[in-house]
Order: sequence, then C-alpha cells, then structure tokens
Amino acid sequence: GPSWHQAALKADRQRAYDDFYAVAEKLVADGVTSRARLGIRGGSNGGLLVGNALVQRPELWGAVVCAVPLLDMRRYHKLLAGASWMAEYGDPDTNDWAYLQGYSPYHRVDPSAAYPPVLFTTSTKDDRVHPAHARKMVKRMLESGKGDTTRYYENVEGGHGGAADS
Repeated sequence: GPSWHQAALKADRQRAYDDFYAVAEKLVADGVTSRARLGIRGGSNGGLLVGNALVQRPELWGAVVCAVPLLDMRRYHKLLAGASWMAEYGDPDTNDWAYLQGYSPYHRVDPSAAYPPVLFTTSTKDDRVHPAHARKMVKRMLESGKGDTTRYYENVEGGHGGAADS
C-alpha cells in the first residue's frame, strides 16, 4: 500500500527490489516452483523492477520479459516524461547519483554474469518511457557477450502500452 511505497522511494528504492527477491525465494523454498521455471515480467516501472532483478539476482529467474522499461537511471530525467519522476527516484545530476547507480540496470550489466533468457520490448511511439532505454540495454547486453540469451522486439505502431490499432 501507500506506506510500503513511501518506504521505497529514492535512496530506499532497493527495498522494493529486495522484497521482490524475497517473494521469489519463498516460492522456490516452499516448492511452488523452481528457479528454472520462475519467469518474471514487468513493464514501465515494472520494467525497472525486472531489469534490476535481471542484473542483481540473475540466478533466481528462468526467464525475464522487460517491457517498455526504464533502465538508464543516469539519463532517465532527460527523456520524455522522465523529469516528472524525480520525486520518486531522485535527480541523477546531483549527489542522488550515488544511490541511483545502485539500481540502474543499464549501468550494472556484468559481462561475467550468467543471465537467464531475456526479452526486451519497447515501442517506437512510446510517449512516456523513451525506447532508448530498451535499445541501449540490449546493445550493452550484446556487447557483453549475452547475444545467445538476449532478444529484442520494438513495436513501431504502439504507444506505452505496446498495443497498436490497425
């Protein structure tokens, strides 16, 4: 609820990700699923969640779908609606970058990590989260030697929700 959300703003954002990981670990520990069969999907701010899950705890997931994601926390505020989210995340042009880089998936890709299969999706016409987030992340994953497990799809018609009318 609102109090949980307030407890995970700005420098405390990692709490939200740690809670997500704890739920995944509990599902595995209770035998509900296995890590190999546990897939996650998130879009927009949820894309930031699963983007962090990918780079911070890759061993927990069997697969990741990261849709219209926010991934570059160094430049998010310069793209489209990003400046309106600074109350949530902070201002990377200030000392806030010290904590923001901890949950900036784009900046945390590790070439030595064993990442699960991941699909990044975006929309050319997204007016909220710029498609550059997904494009840059895929490029970084490929440059890090993760081409075997990294996939990308960009819808040229849809908006932030990804849907398109014909």
